[in-house]
Amino acid sequence: MTEADVDAAAWADALKLFYRYTFVAVARREHEEWWYDVASIMRGNAQDPRGWASLDPDADEEERQEDPTFPFAPPPATAEDVKLWRSRVKELPRTSIERLLVTLATNWLDVSREWEFDRRRPEMESRARVVLSRFSLETRFYANTGWGSENPDFYLSPITGVNPCSRYDWDAGLIAVSDDEVGLFWSFDAT
Repeated sequence: MTEADVDAAAWADALKLFYRYTFVAVARREHEEWWYDVASIMRGNAQDPRGWASLDPDADEEERQEDPTFPFAPPPATAEDVKLWRSRVKELPRTSIERLLVTLATNWLDVSREWEFDRRRPEMESRARVVLSRFSLETRFYANTGWGSENPDFYLSPITGVNPCSRYDWDAGLIAVSDDEVGLFWSFDAT
């Protein structure tokens, strides 16, 4: 599937990959410094530019009513904040993204511990490819997860460490940055 093939229905179906405590939102890229667009997503101030579905498991929670950025840590608002947030993520090659998206949708962020993964794998990977296809080939990807190689394979090397970007001790996520859009895919439940 290519970027041109993805529509609202395919995108909504693909988001079923993330049945767990996962936040997914895409916004128009409006700043040269894309971290400010990420901050806008975290604050709930951005809408999907295509009007497509998003996932926000905390939308109706009391904590969100008290703090619009919950469960994220306070988002970057200054150049100094951006520097701190930038230190929490590393760039990933596109070749690793499909498997990272699938891994973010699994228990313990580890496909080997996922119930019936071998049976469910084709459907999970198909949905991850649809998600990925929304973003052009020039898109850059960043994650707060640890890995030990230039081209990590998240099936062979499960996520064992993160630089938290939320109020929790453990969260794992992906930021997609294209010329036109910024996407945020964040899992807050590793159990």
